[in-house]
Amino acid sequence: MINLKGCGLGLRSDFLLDLQEDKFRPDWWEVTPENWMHMPKIFEKAFEEEVFSRPTIAHGLSLSIGSVDKINKKFVKQIKTFLDRYNIEYYSEHLSFSSLDNKQSYELLPVPMTKKMVNVIVDRVKEVEDIIQRNLILENATYYLVPYSEMRETDFINEVLEKSGAKMLLDVNNVFVNSVNHSFKARKFIDEIDKSKVAYMHMAGHYFDDQSQMKIDSHGMPICSGVWKLLEYTLKQIDAPVMIERDNNIPPLEELQKEYKQMKKICKAIKNG
Repeated sequence: MINLKGCGLGLRSDFLLDLQEDKFRPDWWEVTPENWMHMPKIFEKAFEEEVFSRPTIAHGLSLSIGSVDKINKKFVKQIKTFLDRYNIEYYSEHLSFSSLDNKQSYELLPVPMTKKMVNVIVDRVKEVEDIIQRNLILENATYYLVPYSEMRETDFINEVLEKSGAKMLLDVNNVFVNSVNHSFKARKFIDEIDKSKVAYMHMAGHYFDDQSQMKIDSHGMPICSGVWKLLEYTLKQIDAPVMIERDNNIPPLEELQKEYKQMKKICKAIKNG
């Protein structure tokens, strides 16, 4: 776990300026460096006021830790500059890849769950950590196919974390979505993951696609009852900070507050037994 308490929320430009007229604040923020490294001047003062006023985590989109391309050192150095500028101690990314032949897709693509890929990722984690001078946190990603895999997901994740020393960002919604799409038990996934490695957790929404007959991890819908229930189950095993990540169809701040308060209520109820 990391040195954070309470519940967090993803800071988005959609409601950043609204915060100036609103007293609501989460216990901590999560920000996406790619969205803020070159922000318009209109947001700069408000952004700095928020991230300097309370704990903030950075959560990236395009590190591509599972790629066979060489690490983009220029980009990673830009990340370090961002983290240093805003005194951000923690940086998380996705256990996936997003680039091929040095072309960035900004899509979180699945990696083969193999022993060879474990070693590739371990080496890349160490290379990134040497540059950013921070421990990397890796998130379990959603996937819609499993290419060339020879390991179960929990075994793959546990081995990557053990060998690399990285921590885990446990996305509860991603576990739920994958469990439905790939017919495994979400609670068994939670049972099997190395709980000592979990730094913090994500909550998010998804939708069902009629054409593909799959759940799609959109981060653009309200959190459903199944994901709330899985969070309750998870919190009984893992004492870690948890936050809401809403990336698309951003609702009014008032609506986000309702979900945030629901999450706080669940966390408090589990903690108090």
